[in-house]
Amino acid sequence: MTPEIAKDEARKQLVANWSSLSRIFLSPEDDASKDILLKYMEQILFGLHDFLRENVGITEEVSLKTLSDQFMETRICEHPEKMLTEVITDLIEEIAPQAVNVASPYFVGHMTSAIPFFMVHLKTITAALNQNLVKLETSKIVSILEKQVLAKLHRLIFKRSKQFYKEHVQNQTTMLGSFIDDGTLANLTALWTARNTVLGPKAGFDGVESEGIDAAYKAYSLDRCVVLVSRLGHYSLRKTGGILGIGNKNIIEIETDQDFRMDINALEKAINDIEQDRRRTRILAIVGIAGTTETGTVDPLRKIGEICNNNGIHFHVDAAWGGPTLTSEKYRGILDGIELADSVTVDGHKQFYMPMSCGMVYFKDPCKLDSIAYHARYVNRYGSADLGRKSLVGSREAASIILDSALKIMGTKGYALLIDHGIETARAFAAEINRRMNFELITDPELNILTYRCCPANLCNGLQSASPHEKRSINKKLDNINTVIQRVQRESGKSFVSRTSIFVEKKYNEEIVTLRAVIMNPMTTVDILKEILDEQEDIYRRFFL
Repeated sequence: MTPEIAKDEARKQLVANWSSLSRIFLSPEDDASKDILLKYMEQILFGLHDFLRENVGITEEVSLKTLSDQFMETRICEHPEKMLTEVITDLIEEIAPQAVNVASPYFVGHMTSAIPFFMVHLKTITAALNQNLVKLETSKIVSILEKQVLAKLHRLIFKRSKQFYKEHVQNQTTMLGSFIDDGTLANLTALWTARNTVLGPKAGFDGVESEGIDAAYKAYSLDRCVVLVSRLGHYSLRKTGGILGIGNKNIIEIETDQDFRMDINALEKAINDIEQDRRRTRILAIVGIAGTTETGTVDPLRKIGEICNNNGIHFHVDAAWGGPTLTSEKYRGILDGIELADSVTVDGHKQFYMPMSCGMVYFKDPCKLDSIAYHARYVNRYGSADLGRKSLVGSREAASIILDSALKIMGTKGYALLIDHGIETARAFAAEINRRMNFELITDPELNILTYRCCPANLCNGLQSASPHEKRSINKKLDNINTVIQRVQRESGKSFVSRTSIFVEKKYNEEIVTLRAVIMNPMTTVDILKEILDEQEDIYRRFFL
């Protein structure tokens, strides 16, 4: 019997009954399925990056329409339609080639990059254990481990005393932070606590969480609440305005300075204007960014922290990107002042190089999360040690196992090597851009993100002496050139940088299209980045000369 005939015969046996279900639930259907599984899992577990390079493209010129047409069936089959062998083979041969190889050293466009091979092992074990951190009864020792790893990161950020951590590391009534799905939900949690603290219970009022935003405004004689953040703040912060009921129009953008950091003078003016405004306004929080998404810049955290302290305002730092820089002795000073924050967001799936998805939020005050506590008779009971009591999310996996293990495998010095490489390679890339007559550096890298654009010498020279109207016209041409370069390079499938639009006030006083590079992969070298620039120059010549 040939393998194909054997497969057809096996497929005829695909029926949904207790016998087949028990077999599938506990083990592969047959030796062939086991062999296929072992074949690919061995590659993934012990040669992850070779596997990705061989099986996953960076990007390919296949339209979304073409791909979408392959996924039009909407009925779920009554009986099993494929064996495990076929499903795994389809994943490798049909899905993987059209996925994006974010692990390629030529993929330098987004905040998603290569992960160390051992992360797959840790993720596999975590999935197999299937612990649910909502409740102690479904996680036990893992909840205890999670409190410990939260304390380790809290100490890295806030540097409280040894006695402080001894008191709170395993304290069942306090929490130093919380694991959550991503930075968006971490930011939401931080501003949720800020809102509930500012508009908390008082005589005749049970608090905003209980009575709602309208009742809170009446109880506190307010017309509105606002949050102040740099114009380069992540869009998740606007989401919080809608979700928390204050309105996303009240997430007020503060101008940035010539280095794309929050302008302190503009911040102080905004605070003064709010105080002088006839509308009765309360500032819920001021948000400092430690690694903006578009430019990687870090706001002047210490100055913002001092302003918040002087005005009694909650200071939140969105360090989803830049937080792990604290592991680097060489560059942790870039985040100077983060310890003044009341709350801090950090993403594990960014520069802690964890698999998707892991966000964290930390609070200086270990009782701060009390303001968002919820309980139920069947879970998170009063007096319990359940971590789900003070969390936006309910059931969730034990991402803390992965981070704790990674910290033990890498150490702070191991992570520092990655951080240092990213920053120093980005600076070398910036220097290379400045050396090339057909490129213009838009934002210098403070961490490991930079923006630039293709700006051919003839157009660049014209910008120097052009009138404002002529500058706008030239910049429109450059916008089109860079849009085409980014699209063509992406579709060619060899390398990838992303594209954004940035308001460049000092030089152009208008928004321009830029290319954006994120230097996160430790395998990305300056030579590779030179190749990417070479390819971009070649695209320009092919399409515009």
